[in-house]
This record gives sequence, C-alpha cells and structure tokens, in this order.
Amino acid sequence: MFYPSNFEEKINFTRIRQLVEEKCLGPLGIRIAKEMSFTFDFQKLRRSLQLADEFRRVLISGRPFPSQDYIDVTDELERIKTPGTFIFTNRLFELLISLKTIHECQQYFKNKDSDQYPLLTELSRDVFIPLEIITAANKIIDENGEIKDSASEQLNTIRRGLSTKKTFISKRISQILQKVKAESLTRDDAEVTIRDGHLVIPVHAVNKRKIKGYVHDESATGQTVFIEPAEIVDLGNELRELELAEKREIIHILTTITDQIRPWIDDLENAYHYLGDIDFIRAKSLFALEIGGVMPELQKEPTFDWRKAYHPLLLLLHRAQHKNVVPLSISLNQQNRILIISGPNAGGKSVCLKTVGLLQYMLQCGLLIPVHESSIAGIFKDLFIDIGDEQSLDNDLSTYSSHLMNLKYLLEHANRDMLFMIDEFGSGTEPQLGGAIAEAILESVNKFEAFGLVTTHYANLKMLGGKLPGMINGAMQFDTQNIQPLYQLQIGKPGSSFAFEIARKIGFPESILAEAIQKTGTTQIDFDTQLQALEEERKELIQKKHELESADDLITEITEKYRTRLQTLEDSTNGIIENARNQAKEIVLNANKLIENAIREIREEQAHKEKTKLIREKIETFKVDLENKKTEDFIQTIKQLDKETKREVTKEDRPQPKITGRQLKPGDNVRISGQLSIGQITQIAGNKAEVVFGQMKMKTDLNKLEKASKVDVKKGKGIKQSGRFKGIMNEINDKMATFKLQLDLRGKRAEEALEEVRHYIDDAILLSVSEVSILHGKGNGILRDVIRAYLSSVPEVKRYRDAALDMGGSGITIVSFR
Repeated sequence: MFYPSNFEEKINFTRIRQLVEEKCLGPLGIRIAKEMSFTFDFQKLRRSLQLADEFRRVLISGRPFPSQDYIDVTDELERIKTPGTFIFTNRLFELLISLKTIHECQQYFKNKDSDQYPLLTELSRDVFIPLEIITAANKIIDENGEIKDSASEQLNTIRRGLSTKKTFISKRISQILQKVKAESLTRDDAEVTIRDGHLVIPVHAVNKRKIKGYVHDESATGQTVFIEPAEIVDLGNELRELELAEKREIIHILTTITDQIRPWIDDLENAYHYLGDIDFIRAKSLFALEIGGVMPELQKEPTFDWRKAYHPLLLLLHRAQHKNVVPLSISLNQQNRILIISGPNAGGKSVCLKTVGLLQYMLQCGLLIPVHESSIAGIFKDLFIDIGDEQSLDNDLSTYSSHLMNLKYLLEHANRDMLFMIDEFGSGTEPQLGGAIAEAILESVNKFEAFGLVTTHYANLKMLGGKLPGMINGAMQFDTQNIQPLYQLQIGKPGSSFAFEIARKIGFPESILAEAIQKTGTTQIDFDTQLQALEEERKELIQKKHELESADDLITEITEKYRTRLQTLEDSTNGIIENARNQAKEIVLNANKLIENAIREIREEQAHKEKTKLIREKIETFKVDLENKKTEDFIQTIKQLDKETKREVTKEDRPQPKITGRQLKPGDNVRISGQLSIGQITQIAGNKAEVVFGQMKMKTDLNKLEKASKVDVKKGKGIKQSGRFKGIMNEINDKMATFKLQLDLRGKRAEEALEEVRHYIDDAILLSVSEVSILHGKGNGILRDVIRAYLSSVPEVKRYRDAALDMGGSGITIVSFR
C-alpha cells in the first residue's frame, strides 16, 4: 500500500485530516474522518469523489443546508436493545432533535433540484426514519428537553399536586419565620434559606431549643443554627412522596416510548450512519472550497497530468500571509514514467515532491484536490517516499544507512502500479559513489516500469533523463539576472544547481569562489553554463513562437471582422442608393401629375386669365419646393454614388468559375472571399491553409478562400494592402499592451459606467480576449443589472456569470466571448 509506516506524517497528511475533522459538526463525522484511508478501488473512489463534488456544488449554490444537531445517540440505541430498559430523558431529547436533522437532510434532496445531485439523492433515499417516533417524542418532551406535564394524565395530576404543595410549604415557612422574628429569636433581616435540600430558618444558637424542628447546619462561628421546623418536615415528607410518584410516572412514560423505539433500532442506526456520512462529505466539500479543490478526470491507469496544482497547506499558509503561491504543472505517463528533477537549493524541488505525494494520497482518500478542472488523475496501488533524515540511535542507523534500507524496500517491491518519490537521491555519502549507486537503483526500478519522481544535484542522474526509455529530466527554473528561484517546474531539460551564483549573491568571499571554481574544473562549470545558456535560448524561442502564433491568429480574426463589416457597409450603401432612386422617381412622377392636371384645368376653363394665373402659381410653388430640397444636387449625388459603386465589367473581368476549398493547392494565388487582397498558398494542412499576403503570413479555413484570376494578380491588389495592415497591427499592439482583464467600475454612476463598459467590451472583442471580469460591487444591484442588460445585447458575448464566492461572488461579473 504505502511505505514507510509514517508516510502520512512525511507528506503532512495528518494535518489535512485534522483540518477535515475540524469542519465536521458532530462525533459521527469526526469518527469517519479519523478512519479515512487510502484506496485503489476505482468504483469506490470515484463515488466518494463524486459525492464530495456534488456537495461542493450544494455549498456553492447558496441554498442553506441543515447544520445543527449532528448528535450521535447510537450508544443509547445499543443500550436500550435489551427489553425492560428505558431511554433517559436527555438522550430522548437528543434522539428527537437529531432525527429531525436527518429528516431535513433527506427533504433537502427531494426538491426540484435533486436531479443535479444524483448520488446524494440516492444516498438519502436509502434512509428510513419512522416518523411516528418523532411524533410520539414531540408529545412527551418539550423544546428544553423536559418531560411535558401533558405526557400523561397521571403525570399532570402529580405535578399539579407538587405545585400546590410547594406553594403551601413556602407560604407556611414564611409565616413561621415572621413569628420567630416577632419573638426576637433571630435577626430582623433573616431570610429562609436551604441546607442539604431542606428549607431552614436561621436562629440564634442560644434560642435553638425554643423552636421545634431539626438542626441541619450552623454558621462558621457557631452563633447561628439553621433549623427546619417540625411542621415543615412533615410537609416536606409529603412533597418527597409526590416527587417519587412523579419519577415513577416519568419512568413509565419513557419505558412506553422505548418499547415503541426498540423495533426500529436497526433503521435508526442506519439513519445515524447516514448522518455521519453527510457530515463527513460536507466537511470534505468545505475543505475543498477552502483550498480550491476539484474533481479531476479520473482514470483507472497509473498516470497523472496535473495543471496548476497547489500544495494545500502551503496555499493556506501563504494566503494567511498575503503571499502568492506558484502553481505546479506536472505529468507522468507510460512514455515518461520517471521524472528526474534538478535545480538550485531552496528552488522548490522538495516541495514539488511533497505536493505530488500529498495530492495523490488525498485523491485516493476521496478528497478533492487543488488542481485545474482539466487535469487528469490516475490510481496507484503502492506509494513510496524517501525524504528527510531517518537517523535512528535506537537501531544504530546513520542517515545514509536508513536511506539504503528504504531503497532496499523499493527494489524488492517496485512494480508498474507504484509511485515512488525520493528526495536528494544518492546524497549522504561520498558523491561519486552515492551517485553511482543511485544510478544503478534508478535503472533497476525503471525495468519494473514503476512511476516516480527523484530530486538530485548529481550530473550522472541528470544524464539518464532522455537517455533511457521512460525517464525524463525536469528543472526548477531560476532567474539568472536577479539570482533568485522562480519555483516553476520545466519538464524536458535538466537544471543547474547555481551554487556559485547563489553564494555570490549572499556575499560569499570572491577569493573562495574563485578557488572553488578552479578546484571544480572547467568541465563541470561549462556543463552548468551550457545548461543556463540553453535555457535562456529556449525561453526566447518560446516567447517568439507565442508572439508569432498570436499575431497570426489575431490577423486572421481581424481580416474576418473587416470582411464582415465591409459586406455590411456595401449592403447598406446599396439600400441607400435604391431608396434615393425611389425618391427621385416619386418626385418626377409628382411633377408630371401636377403639369398634366394644370394643362387639363386650363383647357377645361378655356384659358381663363384668373384660373391660368392660379395654376401657374401652383407650379411655381412646386418648383420652389424642389429647389429647397436641392433636387438636382440630390439626383447628381445619386448618379455619382451609383457611378462609384458600380464597376464596369470588361471581357477580362467577367465572372469566371470560382475555384475554392479542396481544389486549391500550394502555390495558388488566392483571396479571402469578399476581399480584394491577393496572397499565395504556402502550405495546406487538413482544412487549414497558410497564406502569405506581402510581408504577412496568416492561417485560415480552406472554404474561405477562392482562387484569384491572372488579371487580379497582375494588378497587384495584395501588395497595396500591406501598409494598411501595418497600421492596424501597430494600433492593435498598443491596445493589447494597455488592456487589462478586469474593469473596475466601483463608485461610478450608471451612465458613466455603461459608457466605459461599451468601450471595454469593444476592445476585448477586437483583441480576441476569451474572458474578462467587471468589478461593479454588490450594493443595491442597480449597476450590475444595467451592465448585464447591455451584455445581453452584444452578439459576441457567449455568457456571463457571477464570480466564485471566494473571488467576489455577485460583486463581479465574469464575461466569456464566443
């Protein structure tokens, strides 16, 4: 299973268990947390993780879940199994309130949202609570845990008698006290008091024989005695008889309800087992929310591919200190099973090793782990760790001897389902010999196809990575300019220890360093220097590659956007021209109608002077209207616009059959459909083509390209566009340099904020940003509603949602784009 026996202490899992226990609400959950153990049963483990993940979503939903009275009464249920026994009053009260909690938990998963939590719903469905027990208990016990007077008629009668008797006794002893005071047998300020449960009167010792009764106590000085009057003694005896009758009746009532409970004890014990499970699952989910734990994709094979993994204890510690934690991305698979990690001291090698060991153990104990949701996790049957100083005076073992004992166990038990972790492999003895032994062990374990991580400073172990199948190097990165570790794991290359650089930074004497370098020899120094130089070159190449890919994708996106906008503009222009033509036709038609009507009226009136003059005035008025509208200018504008937008079609320009998609091949001159720029295909991969436009290279879908005619190529339309693209790229680079992924609108009015949001969303769409956040605060929610109303109207917005509870909740809106 796992080695050594103190494996949990070595990886700090004991602290994880303690944190989970602290989040449990009752002893049942705590008991299960203490028994939480490692498993490699795939089905059992997946169900455990899914239950925790479902409850995590319950907590995120914000709908309150029952969180009181998680009480364990299973010991009392076990006791009353014996016939003739009866449940105690306080335990009956605990049974009642805890059964109500169990019932509320069941009801929670019977609502309309139950399909979102199928496993929790199924878990709740298997529990049966006899509601008649809750009903019966409610009738006999009140909210304070006391037996009600109405529990039985007999009890009611007895308690009324008790109340009457107590009132009478209290009244009678007060009368006796007043008489004693009148006879000056006690002080004037004396009061009735209680001694050994008896009502007594303080009396001067010299007068004690003047009052009939029993002395129960005296003062420290002996000057005062406390006497219970004889009359009160008799009344007290009557009171105790009633109290005994009350006790017998309560036992009778409890025996009766116990007889009702006894047949259901098995079902009740199952219900309390469910309560413990729910408490434990809730605690696991609360802890997961605290550390950002999720359920990765679970696989049966021994493997893992973790992205943005965190050591949970380190995360909590640094969060309390307001420090950042660098996440770990690490992967082991059948091709790369053993990772050899090197790098500077205090660079994070041991933390990396402990993170892997702790997260894998947590996962296989059913806990959600702090990794990215896209991570993959497998299952190992055996875990092995060798870390820290295991020197033992009792067993007469040195540090190196204890390491060898651990490594002997590894050699004897290594298998393809094992994950081993070894810190400072080969250290503790003479370096050359220790390195040789470590190399031999690693080669032997590799033959068993075991998975593992080792940390080392030895060059011979670094050389194994990439040399033997299944082994790969990894380095903790180091900032060579500022001489400080970056705590980032880079897989694929070995790392330098940067011993001289670190010593120089802390002010080590230069003369000592120079002598050490000379003693080390140039071979080792050159090896480390080459490692550093290669790492710097690799970083520069990766950065340039990312820049080129980003520019490539960005230009493709911009080209598509401008093509769409150009098409929209052309459609709009055509509509305007058509509308103008219709207006001009209407003007001419109205003019013709007016003239025809004028001629007809003149003929009908036989050219009567007054009528003719009136008709002429109408025509003049119409003429003035046309002039005011600048009809001629309007028509000239229409003609000019029409002339500019129409293109004369020559014989060479007549439409040719379009060649697109699969018919294209490398070397063809093409244009993007709807664009004028001409480029040349340099490469085709699947449905994607790489096209060169002047000095610019871009990738696009084949179905968006069409072959250009020879005439278009001769005109060189593609070359003319390069200047414009440079301008666009400069503008976009400026925007990208200043663009922030979060917009802060707190304290701004709705109108002002909405204007900023419009500009911000436009820039995000132009820069092809996948997701942004808008910080608007909670308040009355007005600003949030205004912003979301606008986002709903933007087609490029895919969805928007509240941020996670620990990241701001409803005070921040996360916006995702298509």
